[in-house]
Amino acid sequence: MNMARPPHLLFVEAPYYAHLAALLRDGAERAAASAGVTHESVSVPGAFEIPAAIAAAARLAGGKFDGYVALGCVIRGETTHYDHICAETARSLQDLAVRDGLAIGYGILTVENEAQALVRAAPAGPGGGGRDKGGEAVRACLALVAVQRRFAAPGA
Repeated sequence: MNMARPPHLLFVEAPYYAHLAALLRDGAERAAASAGVTHESVSVPGAFEIPAAIAAAARLAGGKFDGYVALGCVIRGETTHYDHICAETARSLQDLAVRDGLAIGYGILTVENEAQALVRAAPAGPGGGGRDKGGEAVRACLALVAVQRRFAAPGA
């Protein structure tokens, strides 16, 4: 990992709920710009595919990315599908973080309904009043990148 350059992130977005994904992406892009970091984006069909895309990028992109930001939304339905998707996606991302040492920001909303998702995805602050989970995921990812760089530095 090059210590001198700003981090380069990969945003992996599941636009199953396009309007919610757009809010998460906007928050993530604002946070990245505010931090002065660069990013690329890739889209996958749903939240379940996010861990596989991150694993492929980490394995095949030759160290191009310093961190990864998972963005998406899963809304509870009438079946147990929600439980399986949420649990397996979170577990897979945590496995990548712990086992493979990847810096991953978790910006996947797991909510009961669209109203909850809108509050969590909307911008925070005076103009938004939301929770800006996309921006929060970028900030979490950057915190993990900083930890990795600290321990990778000579004499750490």
